[in-house]
Amino acid sequence: MDIDAKKLFGKWDFTVDVKDEGLKRYICLEPVYIPHTAGRRSGKQFAKSKMNIVERLANRMMRSGQGTKKVAGRYIRGGGNTGKKQNAMNIVRNAFEIIEKQTKQNPIQVFVNAIINAGPREETTTIIYGGIRYHKAVDISSQRRTDFALKYLSLGAFSTAFNSKNSVEGCLANEIIWAANSDTKSYAIQRKEETERIAKSSR
Repeated sequence: MDIDAKKLFGKWDFTVDVKDEGLKRYICLEPVYIPHTAGRRSGKQFAKSKMNIVERLANRMMRSGQGTKKVAGRYIRGGGNTGKKQNAMNIVRNAFEIIEKQTKQNPIQVFVNAIINAGPREETTTIIYGGIRYHKAVDISSQRRTDFALKYLSLGAFSTAFNSKNSVEGCLANEIIWAANSDTKSYAIQRKEETERIAKSSR
């Protein structure tokens, strides 16, 4: 087998260090050339943890606009990349090329670091006791942390690129780099800090 077949798009090695022990089981880094499983893991409980993490990012980039809910202070409307897997793959590949050019590092490593930093560790749940509704701080599972991080990274890229001259590839690359550096310019880091701040006040 060609050695490049073990690399993402034939360019980047999956030999990546996941520094957070709690997320190691949930960030799948199985070597693939094209991260596309054609829906073989859809509809199966917890199967997404066995899906390559780059494919999960591409799937998150196949989204439509929120329409009725503000993201980063604006309404995002439009069809987006819904159902266009090849388009989403191109966005991710181009974003990774930009990350490699700017950081001189393996973009998969930068992306994994961004997930670790962007996933909140605590949130709130609503409890009804004696007819009174109040919020209580709870720990977040590792799988939910990963889900939150992917959601916020993709939303941050779309919100920055919407009605802007910047391409969505460049915005996604910036979002991942900022999150990997825990920079508050990142939408994902802002949402993480907001979630943890609310949870802290509800302890």
